[in-house]
Amino acid sequence: MTPAPVGGQGEKNGQSRAAADDGRVRIFDTTLRDGEQAPGCTMSLDEKLAVAHQLARLRVDIIEAGFPAASDGDWTAVHEIAREVGGVYGPDICGLARANERDIERCWTAVEPAANARIHIFLATSDLHMKHKLGMTRSQVVAAAAASVSQACALGAQVEFSAEDAARSDPAFLYEVLTAALQCGATTLNVPDTVGYSTPDEYGALVAGVRANVSGIESATISAHCHDDLGLAVANSLAAARAGARQAECTINGIGERAGNAALEEFVMALHTRGQFFGLHTNIETRELARTSRLVSECTGIDVPPNKAIVGANAFAHEAGIHQDGVLKNRLTYEIMSADTVGWNGIGLVLGKHSGRHALRAKTESLGYELTDEELSHLFTRFKELADRKKLLDEGDIHGLMLQRDNGAVRELNS
Repeated sequence: MTPAPVGGQGEKNGQSRAAADDGRVRIFDTTLRDGEQAPGCTMSLDEKLAVAHQLARLRVDIIEAGFPAASDGDWTAVHEIAREVGGVYGPDICGLARANERDIERCWTAVEPAANARIHIFLATSDLHMKHKLGMTRSQVVAAAAASVSQACALGAQVEFSAEDAARSDPAFLYEVLTAALQCGATTLNVPDTVGYSTPDEYGALVAGVRANVSGIESATISAHCHDDLGLAVANSLAAARAGARQAECTINGIGERAGNAALEEFVMALHTRGQFFGLHTNIETRELARTSRLVSECTGIDVPPNKAIVGANAFAHEAGIHQDGVLKNRLTYEIMSADTVGWNGIGLVLGKHSGRHALRAKTESLGYELTDEELSHLFTRFKELADRKKLLDEGDIHGLMLQRDNGAVRELNS
């Protein structure tokens, strides 16, 4: 069986979703829905619109703009994003809905202004959820999935069906529910690891099982939606892509329920940096990643950890002298990707007690100073003394050290 098809511009031009797989993974961004559900991440309408416009510049394929039935405010945000951002050449605009008539109607009225509107219907398929949360039997779940997808398709929307807690569902029953959703018109089938329980081997096998056992799957796109409770969300999403999933559901900075979702920037850059290994790609404009990360951090008030991959302040920073010397000679010695590729500028040399002479010379030259080898040696001694008292040194500290230089012998390039 061939991998699940790729969506995108072909759909917008009326082509079949069953087009040949070209190795492109569609990026479904749920920062404004699943991401905003994280404690403390609530955004205003203006902030949501700003993030949505930036996601369009980032070139995500689908924006899940919210859960319209949750509140009037959520409906308004989804509706305005659909109207302002969901143009013919913009991303698809999606809203989330439970598998009931009211949610689906509410969702449709919110996303309808978009040129490419999607309704994302979810219904739990694990025995645990069906018994304790839904109070439904397996046959009732199959019937509800079929009815809700049929209703959404009749409205004219693209329909994605999500089998909540798929990773803990009985595989045979999961295939049955997904088959019913597909037969009723769903064109994207999502197999989420809702609680972050799975491992890459298990999740990849789950996607492979869906491809092998859901009749007609070649006409649909398989989607991965992974949570980070065990720190495996990105690894699981990559395993799903290798197994044939051609849509990945992510959030900027990995924000989301509990420990968060698969981080968009990490998933995208893994495919970008290890292209020969994965043989897959996205349409993301990677140079917008850092800007998007900063905007989401500002809008949610949630700081990005310094050691966060790709977009953290230390992601391309080097303090150790050996590393700094190597990077100044050739960045590839210690950097597997270019900082420019993700929107960071310049070489990230952090000056501290582990820094070496080469880094100090580079910093002084960037500030307009020209030093002889002897002058650099004197400065380096004072630099190390200060670094022992202060964790990190900034440009002001370097200027201060230069003012204390002996005999006024240092020449300034800009003087």
